Amino acid sequence: MTDFRGRLAPLLLVSTLLAGCSSEPDATSLAQLRQQTHIHGLAFDRADSERILLATHHGLHVVGGDGLARQVSRETHDFMGFAPHPHDGETLFASGHPARGGNLGVLVSSDGGQGWEQRSPGVDGPVDFHQLTISEADPGVLYGAYAGRLQVSRDGGHSWRVQAPVPDGLVGLAASSRDPEHLYAATRAGLLMSPNGGERWRQLHPERRPVSLVVVRDEALYAFMLGVGLIRAEESTRQWEVINGDWGDHYLTHLAVDPHDPEHLVAADDQGRLLRSTDGGKEWALL
Repeated sequence: MTDFRGRLAPLLLVSTLLAGCSSEPDATSLAQLRQQTHIHGLAFDRADSERILLATHHGLHVVGGDGLARQVSRETHDFMGFAPHPHDGETLFASGHPARGGNLGVLVSSDGGQGWEQRSPGVDGPVDFHQLTISEADPGVLYGAYAGRLQVSRDGGHSWRVQAPVPDGLVGLAASSRDPEHLYAATRAGLLMSPNGGERWRQLHPERRPVSLVVVRDEALYAFMLGVGLIRAEESTRQWEVINGDWGDHYLTHLAVDPHDPEHLVAADDQGRLLRSTDGGKEWALL
């Protein structure tokens, strides 16, 4: 664990996935893909849990039941801050950089990631939200972090305002599924919670260790704390349990929970590998 703090700088630059397959030119093995790009976010396809959406440095890809990745987006944008709508599987949000350079602002796709359009440039934009989250309690509420400031939208991403400075060492954001004003932050100094949309923060876990991800799904709160492992709590109690602490020198960078089966999880780790668990995160295998 002594070298983890020094390794946190590339947390959002995880090596993972893209290339071609000789027998199927539009498909790519995960081993090939991880050599040419990296993951910025992942999610389950709400219509088919065997399909995993990967927001990468070179566009949006989907991994099918055959274990191959295919590009979904017509563009090869660098999709940062990827955030699927919590109820509408065809609606996706993202930010980041166009392939030609610059910033994208806040993008939305209404067709499962094939086509994208800018919904808003954001405040002092176009922004490049590296962290973007949508409230499951009220999908009209979105939070994004850009240039050291936390921005909030309360109309589905059309208009934004600056809410407050971001917490120091911010790595990830997750909006509550119980209250749109409740917000969680993974930081290099611990796991934080805000009761008022980021205006005030407090420590949520007694261990002040670096946290590489935080995710909320159906009132369940997940985080990965370096030196502790994958932890989980109910939002209502915030009583933490360690699901799996056996990670050695590795850590998870992204996590998605199947909306139809809370025992089914998919994650990306610091080596760019995709992992799957079918028992709520206790045991993991390569996807």
